[in-house]
Amino acid sequence: MARHCGAMATRIQARLSKVCPPRLLQDWHPSLGLSGARLAHTGAAERLQREYDAVVIGAGHNGLVAAAYLQQAGVRTAVLEKRHVLGGAAVTEEIVPGTPACPLSPWPWPGLGVATLLYPTSSRVQVLPGIVPAQPAAATNLCRAGAGAVWSEGAPKRPLLLHPTAGGQEPSSLPPAGAQHGPESTADCSILTEGCPVLVVPSLTPFRLTLSMRRSWGAWCQPLTHCWMLLQWILLPWGRGPCSSNSGTCEPCGPCCRQILDQWFESEPLKATLATDAVIGAMASPHTPGSGYVLLHHVMGELEGRRGAWGYVAGGMGALSQAIACAATARGAHIFAEKAVCHVLLGRDGRAQGVALQDGTEVRSKLVLSNASPQITFLELTPQEQLPKDFVQRIRQVDTRSPVTKINVAVDRLPSFLAAPNARDGQPLPHHQCSIHLNCENTHLLHQAFTEATHGHPSNRPMIELCIPSALDPGLAPQGCHVVSLFTQYTPSMLADGQSWDEQARNAYADRVFDCIEDYAPGFKASVIGRDILTPPDLERIFGLPGGNIFHGGMSLDQLYFARPAPSYSGYRSPIPGLYLCGSGAHPGGGVMGAAGRNAAQVALKDFRHL
Repeated sequence: MARHCGAMATRIQARLSKVCPPRLLQDWHPSLGLSGARLAHTGAAERLQREYDAVVIGAGHNGLVAAAYLQQAGVRTAVLEKRHVLGGAAVTEEIVPGTPACPLSPWPWPGLGVATLLYPTSSRVQVLPGIVPAQPAAATNLCRAGAGAVWSEGAPKRPLLLHPTAGGQEPSSLPPAGAQHGPESTADCSILTEGCPVLVVPSLTPFRLTLSMRRSWGAWCQPLTHCWMLLQWILLPWGRGPCSSNSGTCEPCGPCCRQILDQWFESEPLKATLATDAVIGAMASPHTPGSGYVLLHHVMGELEGRRGAWGYVAGGMGALSQAIACAATARGAHIFAEKAVCHVLLGRDGRAQGVALQDGTEVRSKLVLSNASPQITFLELTPQEQLPKDFVQRIRQVDTRSPVTKINVAVDRLPSFLAAPNARDGQPLPHHQCSIHLNCENTHLLHQAFTEATHGHPSNRPMIELCIPSALDPGLAPQGCHVVSLFTQYTPSMLADGQSWDEQARNAYADRVFDCIEDYAPGFKASVIGRDILTPPDLERIFGLPGGNIFHGGMSLDQLYFARPAPSYSGYRSPIPGLYLCGSGAHPGGGVMGAAGRNAAQVALKDFRHL
């Protein structure tokens, strides 16, 4: 056990040495926690100082990105994290000794998870560790024990593989009547996705007719461009874009993803596979109005020049957070774990003046950036009497429902699927190296699973995205063993009849998920040597995710752009002067992008220079 833990720490330290100065690596060490060895960071400073220029609440990836930008600009910055490990939900922790896993996802946000962290500006912060592109991008298994395949008679029983380099498909793997307009749909969608980075990186503030804007027509161009991109997606019914429909009308909150997929594809397995990107992390089905935008949100980025591509972080998602923290500390930022913030300190003028810790320590600062959710930031850390009543009401009304239960599994062998059995040498095949979709033969299955959850019952056939990060990064598990990440939905935060997510309920649901996997990959259950189950209440308790929502709030259009987290406050500034929101609850929303952290830092820097 100790040998495996030590070997893991050595491997990760070796990876970090490629992006961190050697003098900083002495601060990184494995610390034993309740579930085994975990990566932790002691902070670049020996002790916490009582005054900084800026304090960042929470060391999630957005908070770390904000700290790196602030410190690079010469603003003395401290990051305070309540947990023993940095990274928020983007961390790598062990399931069983020697097999680390990412509690929420081993995959970074597609494209923008890479591109936005390195957005081409003069103040670019180079932080990324190795990124391994997922090739193929996704695989859907269509052969189950006792159920046969969904292919037509005589078609080969093989998985559906999606390759971004093949226009979103691999023709040789498509069933008959597969893609109707595959390459054309990619080209048409690119009209909108090309403009989406413009909507992601700049901060979006409410339109106000300032004196400078009255004098300069050019000042109007950028916000008008933003609006035009949104109008194309939400309102315009004509043409062959994703908003068009046979009836010539659109849903008021944007089209549902089923409407878009029906326009371009005939194959049900293909449509269901693509639909998972529209509902992932959302209490929504492919038929929910506005889910079409979420589909777009997941494919609008790029990785190594390939639009919509996904990649795997060498060393797990924790390595990404560690690399960002390393970049911040290399510039002089002070980062501390196990420093829980109790509340934000306010001056007599109502301005944020620092934070108070749970141990009574007060840290003064001119700027306070919160990487916590809007609910924690404004309903727990900030005095309610200092906030506008309508703002507080809006924060309380944010939809934070979560369908996600994350299960991390350690297995002693590589899963072998009926649709694509393992090779004799036991080496990973292409479909092992991407996101494997189960219970995704058609969109009706996804809608049925969603409907069950809306009535308070975990899905009988949950949507499962199965990833095997150790298939691409063998160092994540002992030889012959593997780490399996199960991103499952739908599971309601509140169960029917007042039942709680106790140990019995959690294990019953995990057993149901394992039974489903067993149908596709016989022998899977016998290979399990350890598992970690994280239901929505667990995600809220451990990571501070409101309702267990991985995005800090729904990603529907009524909770995005100008309305995130509330109308008139989408520009990262809060009703409290000097207090900024820099997490996923701010524009542009959830995902491992770093965009919110970067944007908030830029806004805070602008204000800091005028203090």
